[in-house]
Amino acid sequence: AVKTGMNTLHMLDGLSIKPDPLGLVCIIAPWNYPFAMCFAPLAGAIAAGNIVVLKPSELTEGTASFLAEELPKYKSLGQYIHIINGAKDEVGEILKHKFDHIFYTGNGMVGRIVMAAAAPFLTPVTLELGGKSPVIIHESSKGYLEYAARRVLWGKFVNCGQTCVAPDYVLVPQSLEKDFIAALRKARDEFFALNGKEPNAVPTTPSAATEPVDSPAFKAIMSSTSYSRIVNGRHWKRIMDLTTADSGEIAIGGESDEATKFIAPTVLTNVKLDGPIMKDEIFGPLLPIIPYKNDSDVVSFINARDKPLALYIFSHSKTFTEDVLSRTSSGGVTINDVMMHVGSTYIPFGGVGESGMGRYHGKYSFDTFSHQRSIMHKSINGLGEKINGNSRYPPYTDSMTNLVRKLI
Repeated sequence: AVKTGMNTLHMLDGLSIKPDPLGLVCIIAPWNYPFAMCFAPLAGAIAAGNIVVLKPSELTEGTASFLAEELPKYKSLGQYIHIINGAKDEVGEILKHKFDHIFYTGNGMVGRIVMAAAAPFLTPVTLELGGKSPVIIHESSKGYLEYAARRVLWGKFVNCGQTCVAPDYVLVPQSLEKDFIAALRKARDEFFALNGKEPNAVPTTPSAATEPVDSPAFKAIMSSTSYSRIVNGRHWKRIMDLTTADSGEIAIGGESDEATKFIAPTVLTNVKLDGPIMKDEIFGPLLPIIPYKNDSDVVSFINARDKPLALYIFSHSKTFTEDVLSRTSSGGVTINDVMMHVGSTYIPFGGVGESGMGRYHGKYSFDTFSHQRSIMHKSINGLGEKINGNSRYPPYTDSMTNLVRKLI
């Protein structure tokens, strides 16, 4: 138990907070980082003293099977963790049971199903749902545009864009749009296409749409051990459907191979704001670039959409940065980089609004899976009872009332 401060009224009492286990909790994990996203909440749940029903994603069968086979071998853990593998039907059966907390990571549609299933039992939920996390490039970052492009491109295309806090789209000043796209192309070639070769081995044509599928750049990215693939054929098709003319024009990339579930790092311009690519979280290696005229346009654009899980601001203007922070809402923020706030265990991670509810990481995971039990330990003796008689028990006199007012 943790001792607390006290006011005058309770100066003779002992006050403390004791974190108690919630009891039986359910963790439903996603497929994009199947091992890490099982263990991040699991560590907090076990540390808090709970019994856990863990449901790994059925889309990453290897990880799910590994966990089911290996975790029970550790008897100190096996008695507290029960793994259930399966798909939609199994999740439905799990949610028919009463839990003391449900932790779900995934999309908003399933998040609503989880929340509805928890409601009859009044079970609290943590929902980590994602969303369209914007990147803002401010005019004041002009001198560091190449650095910004490298960081954005890394965050967007690591794990092939299949990250809940990946940059979803970039807002860039009209005057910097071409330079920023050129910087993205340079970063793409350095990260994936050069593959250890000399820079002149990769074409630097102004539009990657002109790069044929047998170009050195395409072949190098395909063979790069630093570039991932899409998790399955259904998601590959979903992402490819977003590269049509209804979304915008391909400025970089666009190449794909269905057999290997490959989609090249792709940048789109002249994006149609009412097109399919701007409706839902992309969750893939497509990066829309949206130019803006005035600083005020940025906040209006972001606030016209659901609150994102993350917001990224590249700016050397403290005034602009503070203005954006004060007028927008998001789960978390990284300034002059992307996604790095997620790696700290000293700050909470979680969404707001459509991007989720609840928080975890580090101590905040422990808190999520604990009940903070308030405890007051009162002394029982002559002095304490005399104080009670003068300030608590009837009959109530004017002097007693005045004393209580002062104490409170």
